This record gives sequence, structure tokens and C-alpha cells, in this order.
Amino acid sequence: MKPRVCILRTDGTNCDRETLHAFAKAGGNCNLVHVNQLRNGGEKLADYQIMAIPGGFSYGDDIHSGKVLSVELASFLQDQLRQFIEDGKLIIGICNGFQVLVRTGLLPRGELGNIRATLMQNDSGKFECRWVNLRVENSNCVFTRGLEGTILQYQVAHGEGKFYTNEQTLQEIEGAGQVVFRYADARGNPTQDYPANPNGSLHAIAGICDQTGRVLGLMPHPERFVETHHHPNWRRIVFSEPHGMALFRNAVDYALNK
Repeated sequence: MKPRVCILRTDGTNCDRETLHAFAKAGGNCNLVHVNQLRNGGEKLADYQIMAIPGGFSYGDDIHSGKVLSVELASFLQDQLRQFIEDGKLIIGICNGFQVLVRTGLLPRGELGNIRATLMQNDSGKFECRWVNLRVENSNCVFTRGLEGTILQYQVAHGEGKFYTNEQTLQEIEGAGQVVFRYADARGNPTQDYPANPNGSLHAIAGICDQTGRVLGLMPHPERFVETHHHPNWRRIVFSEPHGMALFRNAVDYALNK
């Protein structure tokens, strides 16, 4: 059977259908699930093997980006979330979804309610929307198996994407191999230089996972490059595969074989 994928949405989510398309193309059995359906019991997270929190502006990014949805998840759905993770299932948060995951505490340390990091306003002080190079680091992340050391191209589209934390937490993340993606220059080297690093993230961090490798958050959008023609230079560059597909396929394959 195809693994079931919960594409979580709420007011302001706007990348849910693109994320559904990506997981469906990778072989998932996908369902758009409003957070209220989980809260009222109409849907149960236990019925799914993968949960995706897509990009957008959940609740208009009121207070802070992703804040309201993170409070909902940590307050009303904490038991379901804890069980979901304990059962070895997968979670991916993309852009606004990454912001949600760090504000629940699920990233970087899997501690609901204990916020150790944040995504701050871009150093440029403005919304950044462009294609960037990403270096895939060595980690135990399920979503990037087989991609370590490669350079991918994804699109970013955010106003609050600067990964920031204190020095102790930063060193813990680095030491545990939880950095999954870094912004890279034209040579594939991690960079702090704008615009290759679009937001000024510490250590050029574009995405991290938890210590299990099963919870991933990243600011760039892999779901926006799962068809060749999604890339702006698709007529000139030959791609063996759209760069976003491997993440979704790895997740589906893991769920199938678990």
C-alpha cells in the first residue's frame, strides 16, 4: 500500500497543493488535512506515516512567522505529535513549516515547548525570492539519503529565513551532524555572502534535522522543483531529475520499508 501523507494546512497556507503534488508523484497517498480536523478528531495523525507542514503565511504570520500554528500544535496536538515521532514516522516542514517546527521545539532537539532556535528577519530587511544553490551535508537525515555532497538548486521565498540560535545550541547542532543544507556559492562552498545566502543564516544553514534524522525543516522549497519545467533555465540545462524529487521519494521509500 502507498504510505499515507498528511499535508497539514490552515488559514494562510499556500503551498499545500504543490507539496501534495510532489509527494503524490513520489508515490504517496496524500490528503490535505486542515488543522481543525485534527483538533476535532475528524482526522487522526496516527493514520498517517508522513506529515508535511507546507509553506505560506499561516494565520498571516501574526505575532511571528509560524507562531500561531506552532502554539496550536504544541498545545492541542502534543500527544498526537509525540506518538507520531515515537512511532518512527516522518515530518517535513518547508519554509513556513520550518518556522513552525522550530517554534514548537521539535527542531532542533525534539522538545515540544522548548524553543532553542528561530528564523529571524532577513538581513536584507526585505522579502527574498530567488533560486539558490544548496550544499547537502553529511547527516543521518532520511530525506537526503544518497544526496550527501551534492549541490541542489531550490527556490527561496521568505522574509524571515535567517537561522539563528545561541552559540551553545549552534555547536550542538553542528557536533551532532544535524545540519542538512547550507547556502552555497557558485563553486558549491557554504557562504555568508548575499545574495547566495539570501538571509544571513548563521553558518549558512538552510535546513536542519532532529537527532533521529526523521524530522526535517528547511527554508528553500523542494516542491517547487519536481518537474523539469519548474526551473527557469529548463530549456538550457539538462537535469537527470528535478532536484526536489529525491527528498519526497526518499521519504516515501522509507515509509514503505519501515
